[in-house]
Amino acid sequence: MQKKDRYHVAVVGATGAVGNEMISILEERKFPVADLRLLASERSIGQTLPFNGEEHEVEVLKENSFRGIDIALFSAGAARSLKFAPFAVKEGAVVIDNSSAFRTDPAIPLVVPEVNAPALARHKGIIANPNCSTIQMVVALKPIHDVAKIRRIVVTTFQSVSGTGQKAMDELLEQTRSLLAFREVISKVYPHQIAFNCLPHIDVFLPNGYSKEEMKMVHETRKILEDNSIAITATTVRVPVFRCHSESVNIQTEKKITAEQARELLAYAEGVSVLDDPSNNVYPLAINAAGKDETFVGRIREDESIENGLNLWIVSDNLRKGAALNAIQIAEHLIRE
Repeated sequence: MQKKDRYHVAVVGATGAVGNEMISILEERKFPVADLRLLASERSIGQTLPFNGEEHEVEVLKENSFRGIDIALFSAGAARSLKFAPFAVKEGAVVIDNSSAFRTDPAIPLVVPEVNAPALARHKGIIANPNCSTIQMVVALKPIHDVAKIRRIVVTTFQSVSGTGQKAMDELLEQTRSLLAFREVISKVYPHQIAFNCLPHIDVFLPNGYSKEEMKMVHETRKILEDNSIAITATTVRVPVFRCHSESVNIQTEKKITAEQARELLAYAEGVSVLDDPSNNVYPLAINAAGKDETFVGRIREDESIENGLNLWIVSDNLRKGAALNAIQIAEHLIRE
């Protein structure tokens, strides 16, 4: 990408939860935007969104929407990414895609800047943004992997409804109101009631019994850490939280690393904030991570049931670091380098 003072940026899926977050973060981080083009489906015709003190009209996403665009931030689902990203690349834009469309393609970099920024040099017009749950986990695990080499990961996620989108957030709110008012609960987004409940079901189930979300964490973690030898198993759970994903992560390393050593490593790791003083009720919480950029890690302790084992509790804002912020950090890295 040619070095410029300011860049023409497109946000695809601008009216969605992640699209809104992208626009907000572009403004907040003072990204050098010369022109912002907001793109969405026909349903968004007539809408405007604020950016840098001005209202910007949302345009309908079309094949010719990317003329003059330098950076295209996609968050409109895999089908639209597969269809429209090639048109953006053809017009000379670099696509940073937040969907699952390109994540497992060996020719397309899957990037978390704090973890594997050098992979950006291999892009040919498209860069994939990892799954939100994968991002926060690898940010916390990479410093440990570099020192002690992780051999196995067992992760259980507790994922907020915002990971599904605005309709899911609305459903949780409405179901909560209904239950408190002793009214009938209606489920449309999820197969079961989500209010006051936990659903061990994110995305479709595969023949091996795992969900697609669970296998995303397996494949993406190995690709980002560039180590297919790591044994990984995941259970992903949707919980009645509006924003921020939490994860219970158990790892086994090749080299012994103590809990104190892990805390020290993570205290100096880019993008990580250690909150680990359980005797004083200090540990990461979803309500405190909302709106924050960091990945928060706590409850760091040695697993006494296995050799070289560690347990960690990892919390991050899935709309920010898990999606919009990571994409914009990729863009920032591209214009710096």
